[in-house]
Amino acid sequence: MTLKVYLSGEIHTDWREQIVAGAKDLDVSFDSPVTDHAASDDCGVAVLGAEPDKYWHDHKGAMVNAIRTRKGIADADVVVVRFGDQYKQWNAAFDAGYASALGKSLIILHGPDHAHALKEVDAAALAVAQEPAQVVDILRYVLTGKLPS
Repeated sequence: MTLKVYLSGEIHTDWREQIVAGAKDLDVSFDSPVTDHAASDDCGVAVLGAEPDKYWHDHKGAMVNAIRTRKGIADADVVVVRFGDQYKQWNAAFDAGYASALGKSLIILHGPDHAHALKEVDAAALAVAQEPAQVVDILRYVLTGKLPS
């Protein structure tokens, strides 16, 4: 069985790289949003033309990025959404809700400080992990039936 995993959320730490490296021996393919912050912010105006108003600048980028995000989530078997410590990630919460609405297997990843704020998001997930290694352990168990050693 091959799993398609979409890695959504926080872009300021190496959590994605940790999961991909930890799962290198598993039959898993990974996808994610564009994690180059500047490219993600400016993709709309770079492709569709400049906007003097910051709202429309951001709106164009959000719409172009949504094409990739919707496709990635729709094609995924498992969606992992990471909430980091530093920024409010409304887009991550939206991705979690979208994945849940599509009936995707959802793993939420965040530290204990966000447990209360994300209780509704966590309740929609099939697993809530605190470390990227726990996500790898979940993927390994799903694919092989083996528990962590």
